[in-house]
Amino acid sequence: MKIAWSNFSLDFSKKTYIMGILNVTPDSFSGDGLSDKSLSIKKAFKMIEDGADIIDIGGESTRPGSEPVSSEEEIRRAIPVIEALAKDIKAPISIDTYKAEVARRALDAGASIVNDISGLRFDPEMPKVVSEYKVPVVLMHIKGNPKTMQKEPVYEALIPEIMDYLRISIRLALKFGIAEDKIIIDPGIGFGKTFDHNLEIISRLHEFTLLEKPILIGPSRKAFIGKILNGAPASERLEGTAAAVAISIFNGANIIRVHDVKEMRKVAKVADAIKRESIN
Repeated sequence: MKIAWSNFSLDFSKKTYIMGILNVTPDSFSGDGLSDKSLSIKKAFKMIEDGADIIDIGGESTRPGSEPVSSEEEIRRAIPVIEALAKDIKAPISIDTYKAEVARRALDAGASIVNDISGLRFDPEMPKVVSEYKVPVVLMHIKGNPKTMQKEPVYEALIPEIMDYLRISIRLALKFGIAEDKIIIDPGIGFGKTFDHNLEIISRLHEFTLLEKPILIGPSRKAFIGKILNGAPASERLEGTAAAVAISIFNGANIIRVHDVKEMRKVAKVADAIKRESIN
């Protein structure tokens, strides 16, 4: 299974890829948001040095309870950083947005992946933009929206319902001409999920391989890890994130979206070696 576009190619038979999180927001749940362009650029270069394969840039916090920001504000935050990085880095840049206009501006600025938390559902123009630019897209599952998603989410059958949502998003993508080999899926850890839901998703992640698409997962510093670790704040969830990452890889994840790139690169290398029974 491969994802190929422009000058980049991801071959999932060889390794798990690391997506480094670059939040250019003042209100990130993890406390790592940056509103200074120079600091954001410096952090991106550090993540690449530490082993990031992809840099995922987001200009709007989608933490539980967050208020949406305008497209204009999201563009103001993210596009200057993308423009600066695209000139100097070889790693692909992903734009973390559910807004079509933000995605378009980011792709024009040098981004080459769209990471949509809504699975193409929140903005009817988004499938058209992704199709027009012929770039890979991450289709994530979410129940509700960031403001309401953690208000007692209920499922009759967790994994089948998430898979059905993703199947519909995949069909939507194909309907608009997005190529089969440019679709990545994400079950959406923490996006309309309870503590038990998150654990079940990671434990049963292998079931999502039935959709025959690369799987991205983002457990990094999430609240469920803090709960397991007796209320540890986001800044103290490194080891818990490592455990979730290793298990996710063993259960079928192809891309891991993380804050702590250097440490998770090492975790992924060991997990890959065990899973593949070899060291590359």
